Amino acid sequence: LHFVQLRDAYFDLFLDNNKEFRFRVGQSKVPYGFENLQSSQNRLPLDRHDALNSAVANERDLGVFFYYTPKHIRERFKELVSSGLKGSGDYGVLGLGIHNGQTANRPEANNSSHYVYRLTYPFVLNNGQFIEASVQGYHGNVVINRSQTNGAVNEFFERRVAGTFVFYPQPLGFQAEFTMGKGPEFNPVTMNVENQDLYGGYAQTMYMLKAGKQLIIPFARWHYYKGGKKQEIDARRYLVNEQEIGIEWQPFPAFELVAMYTMSDRTFEDFKNPNNRQRGNLLRLQAQFNF
Repeated sequence: LHFVQLRDAYFDLFLDNNKEFRFRVGQSKVPYGFENLQSSQNRLPLDRHDALNSAVANERDLGVFFYYTPKHIRERFKELVSSGLKGSGDYGVLGLGIHNGQTANRPEANNSSHYVYRLTYPFVLNNGQFIEASVQGYHGNVVINRSQTNGAVNEFFERRVAGTFVFYPQPLGFQAEFTMGKGPEFNPVTMNVENQDLYGGYAQTMYMLKAGKQLIIPFARWHYYKGGKKQEIDARRYLVNEQEIGIEWQPFPAFELVAMYTMSDRTFEDFKNPNNRQRGNLLRLQAQFNF
């Protein structure tokens, strides 16, 4: 089956000459989570972690978002990307939004909106070290897909908050995010989907080595998530505990090669598979051209 999906389709409406205040209208990234906002070029691990990414599975949705970024901070956001420090880009010091809530490329199911809010600030210390701290949250009603209908409730109220801390790799770096909230999740005991507590996050360390124009960045990450994934059938129940080590090599800015080894322990359960725990290790290699 071949199909086409729309990734980004939006325009920015600036409200002042310094371009500090703007509205972003259309399908774009939802400002929830630092790693969610990073592009694949700026993210070290090959995959986004489950905890915050389960909030917006493909990071995008149709909506209207307001961003405020002071001019000097906009330049700082730009530097954090152009310098190779793995920033997220400019999604405002303050971000507010209203969006569909079913995520991108899915039909609207309940004519009810989600509301998202984010506050972040990239500090720079006297020695030139960059540090960024963020808080964010969202809430709204979401409609799930069930494998068994039987007149069961399909619409649930979900809410989440999250915190972010980034100590940019100059050369040693550290990055961590944590989220908690409540949302739909399959319960293998009752064989039903219920509103349940969710929580999880990750901690990552990395080290940036420069050899002429080349960059070498070894990294390690641990991540954990206990909760449902609303976009999957029956809001699958997940219990994830993974450790990853890897290295990224950039011989020149337009090309990067990543090797990553993952030690995985995953439980993911739904109505048709209510007892499913998988454990194993895997090695992956990825080459990426950036343009």
